[in-house]
This record gives sequence, C-alpha cells and structure tokens, in this order.
Amino acid sequence: MEGFLQLLLNGTALGSIYALIALGYTMVYGILRLINFAHGDIVMVGAYAGLFTALALHASDHPTAGGFLVVMAAAMAASALLGYLIERLAYRPLRNVSRLNLLITAVGVSLFLENLGQVVFGATPRVFPDIMPNVALFQSGELSITNQQVTVFGTSIFLMVVLEWIVQKTKLGRAMRAVSHSHETASLVGIPTDTIISFTFVLGSALAAAAGILVGISYPRVDPLMGVMIGIKAFVAAVLGGIGSIRGAVVGGFLMGISESMVVGYGSSTYRDALAFAILILILIFKPAGLFGKYQPEKV
Repeated sequence: MEGFLQLLLNGTALGSIYALIALGYTMVYGILRLINFAHGDIVMVGAYAGLFTALALHASDHPTAGGFLVVMAAAMAASALLGYLIERLAYRPLRNVSRLNLLITAVGVSLFLENLGQVVFGATPRVFPDIMPNVALFQSGELSITNQQVTVFGTSIFLMVVLEWIVQKTKLGRAMRAVSHSHETASLVGIPTDTIISFTFVLGSALAAAAGILVGISYPRVDPLMGVMIGIKAFVAAVLGGIGSIRGAVVGGFLMGISESMVVGYGSSTYRDALAFAILILILIFKPAGLFGKYQPEKV
C-alpha cells in the first residue's frame, strides 16, 4: 500500500507540471484554434533562464525560498518575452491565412528554437543548480514526502488558481473569453484582439517557464531538446482533458502524470514515453473531444 501511495504522490507532482504546460496549449488553442508546437521549447528556454539566473546569483550556495522565487520570476519573465515575440513575429503576420500554414509555422518555430538552443547553450546536458535541496518531510516505510514534491505541487496549484482568477474575475480574462468565442464580435465591442492574443501567449509562456523550473529541481538535468517529449506529453494531457478547456488541461495533466508513474512502478520505465502516444490514439478513437471538450463540427 505504501508503494502505491508513493507512486500516486510521484505521479501527482509530475502531473502538476504537465498540467501547467497543458494550460498553455489549451489557452492558445482556445483563442486561435492553433496548436503551438513551440510551447515545449519555451519550457526549455525557461529552464535555461532559471539555470543562468541561479548561477549568476550563486543560489545553490545558500538555497532559500527567496532565491527560488527570484529564479522562478526571472525564468517566467524571459519566457513571457519569448512568447510575445513568437506571437508577434511568427504568428500574427499569418493570422488570416489557412490553419495549415500556421501549423507548419509552429513546427518551424519549434525546430528553430531547438537548434538555436544547441548553438547557444551547447548540445551537452547541464546539471540544474541545487537551489532546493531534497529533504524528506515525512518518512514511513516506502512512503516519503519531500520538500521538492510539496514545492512542485504547491507552486503548480498556486499558479493554476491565479490563472483561474485572471480568466474568470478580471477584465482581461473576460476579454480572453470573448475573443475565444468570436474575434469579429470582440472587435466590434471594442476589445483589442491583438493585445488579448499577445497576452494569452505571454501568460501561457510564463506558466511554461514555471514548469521548466519545477522540472529542473525535480529532475536536475536540462538540455536544448528537453522540451520535445515533455511538450508532447503535455499536449496529450490537453487533448485528454479536452483541448480548449482549462479544467480539462488540469485534469488531463494529473491523469497523465499518475498514469506514467504507475506504468513505471508496476511495469517498465521503457514504456513511460510510449504511454503518451497510446493515450492519444485511444482518445482520438473513442472520445476525440476529450473528457471536458465539446464536439464542434467544422463548417465547410
């Protein structure tokens, strides 16, 4: 029983990271009906921004909560800026072209960031600074709860609550919901759609950077291609929950993380990556709209 609870705890912490990344996918899709395949690479940029910030501040010499927050804030700011530039330079000029062109552009941006990362940061993986030593807060047989797991879960939940508050309770959130419903109608009532779309990219990219830092403290290894597989898994989580649904992205992320943890614990770690594709195939076959999504036929 303790082994099962440990796997459940590990999966919940991992799932909270997937949920943060999946939220970026689902918000952009809800606004533009675009799958931003570069989103996983924004996670990578956030992780590197946090790494260099931690090294500059020597945060690993004297790990503190304040140092962790500074590293997190710097990473979120860097990725938010990158998200804005991607939307402004790559996607906005193609706003009125076919979705296929946008999709190809998204793949191109992803490949550009991955290769640029290898040129700038080097292809060799780096060890993420130990800005938060792993300390057991509770130990009972096989069950162990560490401060890193609590931090990962607590930070993720806090950011999800903040996002929910922004979307549901603020003017920007109401504008985001209006734009997701209809760009034309939102423009007619005076909502600056371009600004709202840029804000959506900024917000999703900031969450991706936070996930990158949480990955760094949980699995202290970063490299320019780290965002590929984690981005695919988060995308599957968004599809599982219902692409375009914020609640679905959160639920899908946790289900993805827990499923992966159980596969590793009771099966083989060899299949942990294959699980994402298996789930994607099953969802597309049996429930294409996802758990919380709604089927909307295309008008032709």
